[in-house]
Amino acid sequence: MKVRPAQRSEAGELTELAMASKAHWGYDEAFLASCREELTLHPADIGRHRTTVVEEDGRVLGFTTLEGAPPRGALGMMFVAPDVIGRGIGRVLFEHTATEARRLGFVRLTIDADPNAEAFYLTMGAVRIGATPSGSIPGRVLPLLEVGLTSR
Repeated sequence: MKVRPAQRSEAGELTELAMASKAHWGYDEAFLASCREELTLHPADIGRHRTTVVEEDGRVLGFTTLEGAPPRGALGMMFVAPDVIGRGIGRVLFEHTATEARRLGFVRLTIDADPNAEAFYLTMGAVRIGATPSGSIPGRVLPLLEVGLTSR
């Protein structure tokens, strides 16, 4: 398994991975269609959002984005391919992103978590600090989490 910066040419592949990962939770087609714009990565987003991938044998298994400017930022996107969920890819991505954020001077990251992923983030040390409106579905709220980076 290799962790590396994403390449601009991978934007479409990462968008499709995000959509497949979101679909893993059983959301219907209408819901997924509503999320597509928010889950779409464009080539220009790759560097600006500090996009990192985990790959194995040339296949991208998951990715994260680290957004904002120190000292406070956001774990903007984190998705793992459905067929490798449970193999520790999420942990590798999360820990790598937290380490990189710390190196860049971030002290806190917020996470607008899918409700199905909240337990994972809590296990990784995040705490729930409230709720935030979905960027895709009017009236839907998401768990708002925060992870401190100074004590790791």
